[in-house]
Amino acid sequence: MIFSWTTAGVLAVLFLATFVRSAFGFGEALIAVPLLALIMPVEVAAPVAVLISVTVAIVVLAQDWRHVHVRSAGWLVLSTLAGTPLGLLLLTRMDSAIVKACLGAIIMAFSPYSLLKRHRAALKDDRSAWVFGFAAGVLGGAYGMNGPPLVMYGTLRRWTPQHFRATLQGYFLPASLMALAGYALAGLWKPVVTRYYLMALPVVIVAIFLGRLANGRMDGQTFLRLVHVGLVVVGGLLVLQAAV
Repeated sequence: MIFSWTTAGVLAVLFLATFVRSAFGFGEALIAVPLLALIMPVEVAAPVAVLISVTVAIVVLAQDWRHVHVRSAGWLVLSTLAGTPLGLLLLTRMDSAIVKACLGAIIMAFSPYSLLKRHRAALKDDRSAWVFGFAAGVLGGAYGMNGPPLVMYGTLRRWTPQHFRATLQGYFLPASLMALAGYALAGLWKPVVTRYYLMALPVVIVAIFLGRLANGRMDGQTFLRLVHVGLVVVGGLLVLQAAV
């Protein structure tokens, strides 16, 4: 593959998306696929993004597996599998604008409340993990957007930045592998996908380690504020999409 401005754009997008994912544990899907779709077909962009997601999760877990809350990750994954069929049903039966508007409003209300309230709500154990995992499955099945319920769960559990980042990778690795298998079965894992992935791999590895450094330098309060700001942005984008 000859290096071009398109290739440079792909590498820049994947670097940014990977850095955000490595630093915060989530968020790359909101960056990678929409931006990549501007410069390549979405049927190429989506498998490339999932391959990068698998790579990030493997590298992060290899480094920081001790920080994973295994029980929480397990409950989140299992309940996501249960919620995915309902998400697919919503995709085919319900007006997407209504679902996106409701979800965006809930997220935008949750984050300012959590930031401004002195005595913030908290979950002391993982007995409620299935609720958030189920919601992630519904949103993933309907719109490919598993992240917001998982992030809300992590903030309510008061995970440290390191636990937050590592535990979400314990969730995203099996989820991304399942998505990758689906793309392969659908015939979307084509040679061009592999070529872009291999070309981006050195950039992605650098971004993973820079993101890890950024994560390690953030104290809990700073990390929490940045996560909630990210959630507000996600909620706003959903409401905007619903209005268009």
